[in-house]
Amino acid sequence: MPYIIDALVILAYFGIIISIGLSQRSKSGSMEGFTLGDRQIAWWAVLASILAAEISAGTFFGAPGEGYALRNYTYIQLMAGYLLARLVVSAVFIPAYYRYGVVSVYEFLGIRFGPLTRRWASGIFLVTRLLASGSRLWVPTVILVLGWKLYVNPNTTPMQEFWLYAGALVGITVLTAIYTTLGGIRAVIWTDVIQIGVLFSALGFALWYLLGHTGGWAALQGAIQEPAMIDWGSPDPAHPGAWGWVKGILETEYTIWAAFIGSTFVTLATHGTDQDMVQRMLTAKNKRQSGMATILSGVCDIPVNFMVLSIGILLYVYFQANPSELLPKNVKGTVDSSQVFPYFILNVMPQGLRGLVVAGVLATAMGSLSTALNSLATSYARDFHFRWFGEPSTDAGQVRVLRFSTVLFAVLLIGVALATAWVKAHNPSLRIIPIILGVFGYTYGSLLGVFMVGLFTKTRGNDLGNGIGMLAGFIVVAYLSGLDQGLAATLGMGEGISRPDWMPIVEFPWRIFFGTVVTFAVAVLFPTSLVMQRHRYLAEK
Repeated sequence: MPYIIDALVILAYFGIIISIGLSQRSKSGSMEGFTLGDRQIAWWAVLASILAAEISAGTFFGAPGEGYALRNYTYIQLMAGYLLARLVVSAVFIPAYYRYGVVSVYEFLGIRFGPLTRRWASGIFLVTRLLASGSRLWVPTVILVLGWKLYVNPNTTPMQEFWLYAGALVGITVLTAIYTTLGGIRAVIWTDVIQIGVLFSALGFALWYLLGHTGGWAALQGAIQEPAMIDWGSPDPAHPGAWGWVKGILETEYTIWAAFIGSTFVTLATHGTDQDMVQRMLTAKNKRQSGMATILSGVCDIPVNFMVLSIGILLYVYFQANPSELLPKNVKGTVDSSQVFPYFILNVMPQGLRGLVVAGVLATAMGSLSTALNSLATSYARDFHFRWFGEPSTDAGQVRVLRFSTVLFAVLLIGVALATAWVKAHNPSLRIIPIILGVFGYTYGSLLGVFMVGLFTKTRGNDLGNGIGMLAGFIVVAYLSGLDQGLAATLGMGEGISRPDWMPIVEFPWRIFFGTVVTFAVAVLFPTSLVMQRHRYLAEK
């Protein structure tokens, strides 16, 4: 049995994770304990948890895929904005959340503007996080399905492939939901600590192995294509002049401008207004430790992304020297870059090491899934369930609702993941990173715009104006990103809304930027009532 060592490594990993998660049940018997760990989590554990959430399975396979396809480090430019945004989040967002003592970050909007803005924002989070987390839940199952196609049935049909995805993702979700439901945020964070260790080990061994079998750093440098890391953008040849240059930048995924502008707004949204990420930040003992963990996570992102992109470039070098007809292909007949790393893991890596890397894949999936479940349950319970059905008077009653909500969202996430798996099985040429990041782009600009009105002004914004602004932000982003054209093509309804040829179709790093600007510009036109100004003043006291 050639895979017995790999199986033992994976089983040992599952056993450790489940045991750690269940061990936190006794400390999660209250609302504060279940959702925030009583704000007693060490900063270094919060740092590990943030990294575990950021380095999802989409990054694990998607970033090497980007490295393989592009053979450069232009994707790493986005790290500049990631780090810059974290400084703002640590200086502005986190202190405000600690000052108001919120559990759901959307409670801040309720204090600042009123109940409607709070529920609108929380609703946007619930829908967006559900779609984003569900759409990437199928990613770690890629390696399991690929293994089946390589060793059991090479002629697997798209429908058979879908059912393989379905079985794998249901199993991962059920295991993760068990310890998340019982152990709360403590189980999430302490399992994240183990998972990030497994992940780094897996990536480190993969890089070491590739360097040893491709000619080392010299081979890596020789394969890099221009631009190696900094891309200033290229003008649209059909529109000469300044506007053609701007249009070219907005239609390119990775440029220095996207790094310092688009990427900054993306991270402000995901790390400042997303309950999934902010909730773990609020488990730290105070705002200083929370801010330190947040900033250091941005610093750590740079070597991590350098590592995964290097793996992708080295994979290209390896398979140029060792071509294989079995490399997964897309519908165009070219190599499917998102499946090159999984193929390499299954076919080239030695026993034991292969099991460790597969465990690393599962670690990324379970880490991001557990936090999504906990944050979705917290936001739903605090912002909707307790208002609709009343808040239980006991800690046990409140935690019972949170656990029910966790199970509910586990089921919903499985539904979204199954739909995504079906689409991917029938459209294997789809790239992973733009799909995952693109989901946020349509809605999180509206979310960030309202938060910025609340944080950077004191007398502007109200429920009505915020609702109009958020809707306007979504409509503008949907149009600029060509969402109408994509939907029309999918439904066979023509080409969508006609647009002049000078109008750009913006790439995903820019969507949140435009959504934020439009939402803020509209919402700031409406004054905050004196009643809400006084309400905020009393809350600060």
